[in-house]
Amino acid sequence: MKKLRNKGFTLIELLVVIAIIGILSSVVLASLNTARQKSRDAKRISDIKQLQLALEFYFDANGNYPIALTTVALVNPGYIAVIPTPPGGTTDTAYKYAALGSGANCSSYHIGITLEDASHTVFDSDSDDAAVAVCTGSAVDFAGTEPIYDVIP
Repeated sequence: MKKLRNKGFTLIELLVVIAIIGILSSVVLASLNTARQKSRDAKRISDIKQLQLALEFYFDANGNYPIALTTVALVNPGYIAVIPTPPGGTTDTAYKYAALGSGANCSSYHIGITLEDASHTVFDSDSDDAAVAVCTGSAVDFAGTEPIYDVIP
């Protein structure tokens, strides 16, 4: 008489496979979170560069910088499509901006944002200055230390 063998996986084999899949998925999720953090920081840096360009367009047309980053100053004249807002991940809800100069004569500016990666290579080229001689109505406190990416023209 022929003996019948059950074909299939044992409980131990199934548990081993499930454990391996769980380990692999946790590794993938950990690297995915790092990629998300880097992409948010890349967007913040890109937004700062777009704002710098819009501010230079404003300066070329008006001879000074705006007191604040507003729709009236930058969007309506067409220097930038929209005032960007930072992606999530930090407590910053807007880019820090201070027009520098005296009174209404804003001859420079200081703009910045907090990055999530405090060891980002972009910190090698930022200004790390505190805002001084602020134009009327634009007082913003810059610590000038990392992880704040800040630029001055």
